[in-house]
Amino acid sequence: MKDLLLILKQYWGYDAFRPVQEEAVRSVLDGHDTLVLLPTGGGKSLCFQVPTLAMDGVCIVVTPLIALMKDQVEQLKRRHIPAAAIHAGMNRREIDIVLDNCIHGNLRFLYVSPERLRTDIMIARVQRMNVVLLAIDEAHCISAWGYDFRPAYLLISEFRTLLPGVPVMALTASATPDVEADILEKLLMKQPRIFRQSFARKNLSYSAFQEDNKERKLMQVLTNVPGTSIVYVRTRKRTQQIAEWLGRQGIKADFYHAGLPFRDRTDRQIAWQRGQLRVIVATNAFGMGIDKPDVRSVVHLDLPDSLEAYYQEAGRAGRDGQKAYAVALYNDKDLDDLQQAVERKYPTIDLCRRVYQALANYFKIPLGGGEFISYSFDMHEFTGTFGLPVSETHFALKLLQEEGFIQLSEAFNDSSKLHFLVDNRQLYDFQIRYPDYDSFLKLILRMYGGELFSEYVRISEGEIARAFYVPIPEVMTRLQFLQERTIIDYEKQRNTPQLTYLTPRFDAELLPLNTYEIEKRKERDFRKVAAVIHYAQHPSQCRTLLLLNYFNEQNGTPCGVCDACLKRLKSQAVHELSTELVDDLLVYLQKNGPLLPQTFQAAFEKISEKELLAAVRKLLDEERIIYDNQGKIGINPAHNS
Repeated sequence: MKDLLLILKQYWGYDAFRPVQEEAVRSVLDGHDTLVLLPTGGGKSLCFQVPTLAMDGVCIVVTPLIALMKDQVEQLKRRHIPAAAIHAGMNRREIDIVLDNCIHGNLRFLYVSPERLRTDIMIARVQRMNVVLLAIDEAHCISAWGYDFRPAYLLISEFRTLLPGVPVMALTASATPDVEADILEKLLMKQPRIFRQSFARKNLSYSAFQEDNKERKLMQVLTNVPGTSIVYVRTRKRTQQIAEWLGRQGIKADFYHAGLPFRDRTDRQIAWQRGQLRVIVATNAFGMGIDKPDVRSVVHLDLPDSLEAYYQEAGRAGRDGQKAYAVALYNDKDLDDLQQAVERKYPTIDLCRRVYQALANYFKIPLGGGEFISYSFDMHEFTGTFGLPVSETHFALKLLQEEGFIQLSEAFNDSSKLHFLVDNRQLYDFQIRYPDYDSFLKLILRMYGGELFSEYVRISEGEIARAFYVPIPEVMTRLQFLQERTIIDYEKQRNTPQLTYLTPRFDAELLPLNTYEIEKRKERDFRKVAAVIHYAQHPSQCRTLLLLNYFNEQNGTPCGVCDACLKRLKSQAVHELSTELVDDLLVYLQKNGPLLPQTFQAAFEKISEKELLAAVRKLLDEERIIYDNQGKIGINPAHNS
């Protein structure tokens, strides 16, 4: 087995592990099932990446978000670690190549969505792979008590049976005791070793303010806290509105949400990471897997619907260990909206059945058909065709997805992809027969490299057009020509969302919706919203302690840097000042005799009028000083005696 610190230094440039990391790594290397609970930014990925590189074989990483997969795969590739991902939207040939590279090639990490675990091709190929570790990222998704439950995660326990003797590592940044117990049970973890780091972040100052003018408070935060910032809002429209408003205030800002074209999302994320943008205004689609350590503030203009989500998003500030700020802004309407959002999230069962039937009619899917087939899906055309209410249909589709019947992919503006179906010799023969295509093919190979022969590579028709000095339509025509002659497989960029059936189509009236579990999830969501409201409105408790108590971390100490702690410290300081001021007042009066209030105030000009009056009132109440018949303040002789 390779030296762990050498691996850490070679690929990541670190000289030592962070707390908990090395223990978790060694647990896996010793063959133990392992649960890792690390706060956001705690370095969870290293816990499964380092031990894999210390062994000879493949690590299968189950993760819920396509964006997260792509981000981690790209990060590994930049470190010259072979990695690939399989997700909805890839065709069978692409998947076939990736899986073959896991068996016969040098791939070390295979990222998959949980839905892919049950496919025939995955089941057949995984048994031929040398799998050394099964890593479950965002493991809270397996629990109905978690804030981001994904029914497909329940497939993992069945998938484990295909990998006898292979340890499982589950990782999450936010797990309540109920979620932790659920993870261990649902993943069939035997005698697991559990490693956790405190959820407290000493360098992160949490605050929550009730504000009618939240934009004004946002400007105050950005003015007082220099550096990079993330501003979270609830809707896509609001991301653009706030970003444009910040621009008018002279702050370099842009917006980000899942509905933007892939290239726009990538460009904005890179610009922000490189410091070309100071502020990114985003929905919760932004942030997971983003590795930017120097974020100085995270501001929530809209409250999230759970403390787990808030902890994850706020925790993107200050990963470098330097002072950072997490600020939540709210008003009374926001608190009402949170509760109403839970109601909207759970449409009637009748509407869910009606939407499911409409999908079958829309795509012309027979009973028992459609499994793992993806269809282009236009929401507005769909709802218009069947007279369905748009908002309610959106949540019905979400519920059908949560129940594991369908998957909606919003990564529909992904780049075009290209893969050569012939080898070098066959390509050379084609270039001889079609000399007009010789320079075009050479250009593509120069631009995108030999990986075109082994896997699907993202391309840009625009970039090729500029390099080849032709219009984009001509590039597309040439690629289509090559596709028709089976030289390449050219998958054009898709312009509409994809809806994938995860099961054979049911009769809508017999659709096995788990109504009991759905109602339990609704009750759970109301409890989570209540916890957010409790956190935001609590008048005096340390914010860190509120979060630690929520995650059942006992024996925490006040952070001393949140708004509640600072208010308490200030109050104590005022109290101490008042006590000291009282003594000073008595000494001064004893030396200088009775004084008019104006003279008295002039003598203590550095003390605020409010504090001076409070000290005088305290002495009057205690009858240690009195007013004489000339209206002067002096020592009470009776009290002295």
